[in-house]
Amino acid sequence: MSDLLKVSSNPHIRSPYKSSQIMLMVLAALLPASAFGVWNFGLNAFIIIIISVASSVATEYIYERLMHKKITINDYSAAVTGLLLALNLPATVPWWLPIIGSVFAVLIVKQLFGGLGQNFMNPALGARCFLLISFTGRMTDFTYDGISGATPLAALKAGEAVSLKDMFFGTTAGTIGETSVIAILIGAIFLLATGIINLRIPATYIITFALFIVIFGGHGLDGSYLAAQLCGGGLMLGAFFMATDYVTSPITKNGQLIFGIVLGIFTGLFRMFGNSAEGVSYAIIISNMLVPLIEKVTYPKPFGKGGEKF
Repeated sequence: MSDLLKVSSNPHIRSPYKSSQIMLMVLAALLPASAFGVWNFGLNAFIIIIISVASSVATEYIYERLMHKKITINDYSAAVTGLLLALNLPATVPWWLPIIGSVFAVLIVKQLFGGLGQNFMNPALGARCFLLISFTGRMTDFTYDGISGATPLAALKAGEAVSLKDMFFGTTAGTIGETSVIAILIGAIFLLATGIINLRIPATYIITFALFIVIFGGHGLDGSYLAAQLCGGGLMLGAFFMATDYVTSPITKNGQLIFGIVLGIFTGLFRMFGNSAEGVSYAIIISNMLVPLIEKVTYPKPFGKGGEKF
């Protein structure tokens, strides 16, 4: 009988994947969106991706080397941050802008708070919002086929007609990685199939946002308008690749559901009542900061002394 008892410290249930394996799978899942972004926007998009990833990895290495800390670039989290940041940038930005964004993401948001597992918001989105505030003109300069113009979401907000087909396949203006819904979904299906993420947060997020648009969007049950809102901007990329970040999302099931609802409401508020047509980035980082409160009210209480009673 004693052979059946094993005494060990928690956690007792562990993931079959190491952090480095998870990050490699996320990188693989982002390849379809990255490849389409390069095909859609050309060589500039490829250069931005390379610079952003290299800058993120270099920032992490240099900081840890100078601080005499363990070098952690082999966990590939810095590479994931750099790629996500690049996919959230227009292909027209100058080469120095992803460098500034990468330094902010890895150094300010991640390393100064303790490194992987300690950051309080998604580093890539924190950097994107920082760049949006600091370099608004460059971050909102969207050029497609040599013509500078509004994104489909901006056109939709202005009451103009948009092409759902172009939005679904991605042949529109936007950031490098957000335009092709089908490319994003291919990567998302891979993450779901391998168990890296589950549908709890993305599904709750998307359904809540859809309900918000139906109620407050001013178009009722207009399927075309709703589909355009779902396909436009960074909603799909954010729902599957950034809202599901292990570090900055709740660990409890009920907490994840509440998190998804909060994300959907914030995104709807920013899109419908804000000055900008988009709102995913701000919705996610604000919701990230609410995670400690969400977990406080959803974390199960232990039975016994100081806990719940029968």
